[in-house]
Amino acid sequence: MYQWLDDRLSIGKLYAKAFRKAFPVHHSFFLGEITLFSFVTLVLTGIFLTLNYEPSIRPVSGSLSGGQEVPAAYYSILYIDSLPFGAVIRSLHHWAAHIMIAAAFLHMLRIHLTGAYKNPRELNWIVGVFLLVLAIITAFTGYALPFDNYALTATKIGYEIGAAAPWVGKLLSDILFAGELSPTNTQTIPRLFPIHVLWLPLALIALIGAHLTIMIKQKHTQPKYAEKVAPGKIVGVPLFPQQAAMMGILFLVYIAVTTFIAGAFLAHPVQAFGPPTANTPAVKPDWYFMWIYGILQIIPANWRFEFLGATFGPQFWGGILVPTVIILGALAIPFLDYSKEKQRYLELPSQHPFRTSFVVGMLMFYIMSTLAGYKVDLGLSNGLLWVLVFIVPIVTGVVCYIIMKAIYGKDWNREPEIKLTGKGSAADD
Repeated sequence: MYQWLDDRLSIGKLYAKAFRKAFPVHHSFFLGEITLFSFVTLVLTGIFLTLNYEPSIRPVSGSLSGGQEVPAAYYSILYIDSLPFGAVIRSLHHWAAHIMIAAAFLHMLRIHLTGAYKNPRELNWIVGVFLLVLAIITAFTGYALPFDNYALTATKIGYEIGAAAPWVGKLLSDILFAGELSPTNTQTIPRLFPIHVLWLPLALIALIGAHLTIMIKQKHTQPKYAEKVAPGKIVGVPLFPQQAAMMGILFLVYIAVTTFIAGAFLAHPVQAFGPPTANTPAVKPDWYFMWIYGILQIIPANWRFEFLGATFGPQFWGGILVPTVIILGALAIPFLDYSKEKQRYLELPSQHPFRTSFVVGMLMFYIMSTLAGYKVDLGLSNGLLWVLVFIVPIVTGVVCYIIMKAIYGKDWNREPEIKLTGKGSAADD
């Protein structure tokens, strides 16, 4: 059978060309694969949820709602939770989205710290930035689908931020939500549903495919020691069977751990909030939006002016301008830190103190901005939070740079000693 297929499909040549690709063996390289595993989990659990969900707010009643008339979308969630393992699968979908965003962020962080975005990998860095942003947007479009009081209130915050964009914001928000977001808008859920379950996942699949294709074409960057171990070669293990076996084991571990989390911490109990009402509960966004929410908390309400018919207010400054500047800055990184020579090996963070200190300062900015999201809960003043959000990250970056300079001095290019205890696997470049 193999010979018959090989004669017609040249399986042997495919194996030699594609499945013998060498993959570096290092735990940090698995962050990208965890991101991919999360997306696969989201697709599989999303299929189950889609088959049991009605994207409508028509009034329905039944035993699950105690005879009370509720929106069909809300009742769908009650029905899903009543199915065997239904609540766990819905919770698994929720936590897989969190893990995907976290793993993608850490993956980009690793690439930034090691300079793996440099020539010739600028394009793949840009694709990665868009992947992370699109994953967050996809998660947001799923906020309103349970159509409970909490979900609608949280989505309303995003709607108002989008509407704050000058000149076109209100129009674009109305297009996305099929009009103004409200409990009585019958078109919002039918509009968000295909965007969340079809169009954005298709866009993610396209970007993931492009990302993997570019990576395979350009090959991985190599750890610094690979230059001594096997000059001119890619050091690692073949995709099949070694790398595939490790990926399979990691995927099973991922499913086991994520399922345990989903069962132990069931996500978003809609019964606790009930269907949408005029009373809006106190809400806080998920962690990947909390830093934006924190910035909105500390911007004074009187920071508002009009220009050419457009209003520039706090939601514009904190919800649109700051994130846009950060995204554009991330896209510009490979061109601001450009290398004429092609980058084959990873750079040690200690060899690039400014870049490392900048990353540390930005991480502190996200942490302090997230803390500002709990301004009311912790009773923190605006003055203190402005210092924490904008001054502390700068001080942290400067201190980090000084410490690195004191430890390494001028010997930035010092490399760790390599002791080989066994034979590795290397494939021709």
